[in-house]
Amino acid sequence: MPTTTVHNPDQYMADLRQMLSQGRKRIGIFIGAGAPTAIRVGDDDQIVTQGGRPLIPDVKGLTTTVIENLSQTDRQVVDALKRDMQKPINIETILTKTRQLAQAIGSSSIHDYDGNAYDQLSDRICKAIGAQVRPQLPSNPNPYSDLVSWISGTQRLHSVEIFTPNYDLLLEDAFERARIPFFDGFTGSHRPFFDPVSVLSDDLPSRWSRLWKLHGSIGWAVSGDSVIRTDDRRSTNLIYPEHRKYDQATRLPFSALFERLRQFLTTPDTLMICSGFSFADAHISAVMDESLAANAHTAVLAFQYKQLAEEEPAATIARSRPNISVYAKDGAVINGIPGPWRLGQTPSSDWQHIRGTFWGRKSPQSSDAFLLGDFAMLTTFLALIQAREVTASDSAKTMAVGKATENFIDQGSLDA
Repeated sequence: MPTTTVHNPDQYMADLRQMLSQGRKRIGIFIGAGAPTAIRVGDDDQIVTQGGRPLIPDVKGLTTTVIENLSQTDRQVVDALKRDMQKPINIETILTKTRQLAQAIGSSSIHDYDGNAYDQLSDRICKAIGAQVRPQLPSNPNPYSDLVSWISGTQRLHSVEIFTPNYDLLLEDAFERARIPFFDGFTGSHRPFFDPVSVLSDDLPSRWSRLWKLHGSIGWAVSGDSVIRTDDRRSTNLIYPEHRKYDQATRLPFSALFERLRQFLTTPDTLMICSGFSFADAHISAVMDESLAANAHTAVLAFQYKQLAEEEPAATIARSRPNISVYAKDGAVINGIPGPWRLGQTPSSDWQHIRGTFWGRKSPQSSDAFLLGDFAMLTTFLALIQAREVTASDSAKTMAVGKATENFIDQGSLDA
């Protein structure tokens, strides 16, 4: 009779807390497009615990909003393109299609647009994307401030490195408000320029965090033969939200940033924590997969928002690479073996309160589940690691944070 493997979340979270509290391991954090959607804001752009809208939409929401903000003529062309496209259809695949047509058709016409018109359409799409990822971080406490608080709260042997394909400036806002030094690959004062040599070196003190924007960022611009960082949140000419990333990543700064990701993952005794990332991006997932195959001494922990059966891209990699673990709402893939969660004996008398930071119900209508697939819950869990004792009020705070995103479940995944 076949047996079913079960995984005990208490065991793995106890190990994780112990590991992260010591400050000796090389730590990386991968933040996907689902992370900003964990912050829900009201009409005043301040965080709310009930209702509200995501601070920055996920890929599905971004697609809808960007298309709605195009002109009627552009929307008609996009709708015509969508009828000829294979699924999945989203803002990335649409932008890919417009750029392919811009390069291929020249003076010929498809859906009444020639190559030059499609080139202009792709620029308008990028500007519309930039408008959606432009919001500043709310001033009240939030997941990004919790994350920075945890990063700066421990003396470390190695810098914490954050990798993200997101174009927003939420991480930059959080670091600067907390007066925490970080390096993003740019150097200079008036018009900071991208320096690939510095990206691939480790010359800065460990108290300086590293922030690597793998797909570019709003505020980046081309000046002559250099990429510079500006303070203009309307600048979107270094945003490449498309599947044609293999071509873009061969150019600076993208080649240096992807090489940094590969270098980080192939460094022994390294831990990468992923949140808000579905592993559907073929380019990033390929780099992770190849690096994990080359280095058995790196571990990746992927915290996923949905049920395990709905996180197939992440689970597929985890089943073939035992050094990546997927932690979903109802189960996990650990050491290549999928299985449901099952609670065990509490490791200590205080553990019941600690358990409340990663396990429980987000609402009276839901059942007990693993909570850390929610970026807001994960950052609270990390921030509380430094506390010697987690109290019942801390657990209650974690649950309150989770309720702010509960009504987002029916709108789509937090992962992107």
